[in-house]
Amino acid sequence: MGLDEVVKLASNENPLPVSNKVRMAIEQAITEVGRYPDGNGFELKQSIAKYLSISSEHITLGNGSNDILELLARISLCHASDEVIFSQYAFVVYPLVTKALGAKAVITPANDFGHDLDAMLLAITNKTKLIFIANPNNPTGTLLEDAAVYAFLSKVPGSVMVVLDQAYVEYLDINDITIGWLQAFDNLVITRTFSKAYGLAALRVGYSLSSGEIADYLNRIRQPFNVNQIAQSAAIAALADENFLQESIVSNRQGLLQLSNEFEALGLSYIPSSANFIAVKVDKPNMVYQALLKKGFIVRPVEMEGYLRVSVGTKNENKKFLIALKSIL
Repeated sequence: MGLDEVVKLASNENPLPVSNKVRMAIEQAITEVGRYPDGNGFELKQSIAKYLSISSEHITLGNGSNDILELLARISLCHASDEVIFSQYAFVVYPLVTKALGAKAVITPANDFGHDLDAMLLAITNKTKLIFIANPNNPTGTLLEDAAVYAFLSKVPGSVMVVLDQAYVEYLDINDITIGWLQAFDNLVITRTFSKAYGLAALRVGYSLSSGEIADYLNRIRQPFNVNQIAQSAAIAALADENFLQESIVSNRQGLLQLSNEFEALGLSYIPSSANFIAVKVDKPNMVYQALLKKGFIVRPVEMEGYLRVSVGTKNENKKFLIALKSIL
């Protein structure tokens, strides 16, 4: 298109440059690329276990949390009659893995763009094997209260696995209590990633927290070297870099405010977000999307009618995007 600059605001990445601690860890790890990585990820598991105060036997590492989501589906779904429940507006991987394994997707209507937990409970049958809940949710950014999720888990049969996808949980900047729920619910699996707040999207490293039994099943079927050594080293360094994490949280909070304030000034409605993106409603979204592309701004068309999802960029990227959007409307 002959553009001097392209700003990608489509994949919910961390716009901040890599931290010095992570850069140094990567540079050191590069010297060992001739060796296979630790297939068990011992040091990274130990770092996660210490950071979250959980035993390492409950941790499974994945090539991004997407890898874990697929593994969970593989250990849960065996027959074409098996059912998987997820919300109307859900992370695209949920329907993909369901379809790939030949199972049946049961999609419950959204409640104000978020999960309708009551509807999900009503959808459970004796064929239900797996339930996916993203919190905060992608692509809407909506957030369920902990009390609501706990009450939901209390009503789900123990034979049904519930995956609580927390890819964006660090942006909440709260004292998270969900890990403690693993002691109460053997069917609960929590998935997390280093791709968002920790800024390691290109390295593909995520993990799950679960009962020891589920972790054992996952480790039996995962690829032996599914997380490379550079990714493991970078993730260990990222966990130890609290300053970078806090900088990411503050930058994201300011970016959400910058975008939402300008959307309001432009008379545009949006879905309040607890993640690192925001869905904004525009007339003729496909036309706006294409017009933004021509100006060098990549956003994401989504399934919510009339909406485009915009990832939070740097302050300057957000400013340029807003100027471009205003010129199109």
